[in-house]
Amino acid sequence: MKVFFRRIHLYLGLAAGLVITVSCLTGALLVFEKELTEAFNRDRYFVQQMGRRLTLDEIAANVKQQVPGANITRIQVFSDPSRTMAVGLEEGKKGGKKKEDHEGESKDRKEKNAAGAKPSPRKEKGRTAFVNPYTGKVIALFSYQETFYYKIFSLHRRLLAGSTGKVIVGISTFIFLFILITGIVLWWPKTRNIFKQRIKVKWDGGWKRLNHDMHIVLGFYASIFLFVSAFTGLTWSFEWFSKGMYAALRTSPKATEAPASAAEAAPGTAAISYEGALALVKQQAPDAIYYSLSAPKDSTASFMVTLLPAGITHEGATTSYYLDQFTGKVLLSQTFAQKNLGQQIRSTIKPLHTGAIFGTPSKIFALVLALLGATFPVTGTILWINRTRKKTKSARNRQSLSPAVATA
Repeated sequence: MKVFFRRIHLYLGLAAGLVITVSCLTGALLVFEKELTEAFNRDRYFVQQMGRRLTLDEIAANVKQQVPGANITRIQVFSDPSRTMAVGLEEGKKGGKKKEDHEGESKDRKEKNAAGAKPSPRKEKGRTAFVNPYTGKVIALFSYQETFYYKIFSLHRRLLAGSTGKVIVGISTFIFLFILITGIVLWWPKTRNIFKQRIKVKWDGGWKRLNHDMHIVLGFYASIFLFVSAFTGLTWSFEWFSKGMYAALRTSPKATEAPASAAEAAPGTAAISYEGALALVKQQAPDAIYYSLSAPKDSTASFMVTLLPAGITHEGATTSYYLDQFTGKVLLSQTFAQKNLGQQIRSTIKPLHTGAIFGTPSKIFALVLALLGATFPVTGTILWINRTRKKTKSARNRQSLSPAVATA
């Protein structure tokens, strides 16, 4: 039986090994994307405190003046007084927001401010203006699609080949799941002595033994975590896989429907301002890491404020408030714990996949895991070549001995 599983393991590894290696290497590069981008572009994300901080409405007015024709979709303000404000813009199109596909191809809007790019003079949908909260000056206009990390991201998800590359990555990831399963079957020891050999790397052995242990021993330890990474990645590769998962769990990942504001107020009644909405939510949650505000798009929509509470386990555990745009009354509030199972899973998949689930420690673990994942197709191929050469050499030895045996 193990011969059968060994062949399956080998053939699947040879078929998808290159794509798996590329996905793991690019995944490793993306683990600390946010931290590295902020470190190399501090002027975009941090400013010197100087006197009074402008109100959100003053910030919005300054941005509209400095970026003519832009429509503000979101204002993100951090509790850290040294952080810039991130103002989401929509340019070159009237009305609604461009719809993103289910895999978040341009990434979550709330995280676009974690990467950087040089300002672009041309109009482009989805740019973010980084603004000095004390002067109102736009420090940079940023488009994620123009960054180095977007190319890495595209290589990771689509091999820089659009929808075709996305399918190839998806199929290879699916194959990777079977490789991991068959790998566990092949690893399973028959005796106690073999078990001891397969849980410890013999670092002082020859290079062949070291290659053997790095594939088999380290592969065993990494297999469970790589399985989780591949499984979560499939939810972005194939819509049917994502729908099937939620259907099996009998839950829905759909966001809660935003409640409508009360009937349109009398003529002359002003809607609440950005600053007013922020003040109302701060009464409920004064210590959030950031607040992201989206003004209503029409006279019946509600004012939405999303915040990241302090002390949360991961960046997807946000809380949302929906306010009546005329009275400021809280129509609905929803913490991460109040979301249904499907919504919680959907919010957790990305930090689980990227390793951000428990902050820096889990990110370091994810980096090591991704680098190990990139080595397994290589060490596996070397292991196969060594075994093939050994069998060929044994066969030749038997052939050379055959005439001598016959003569004797």
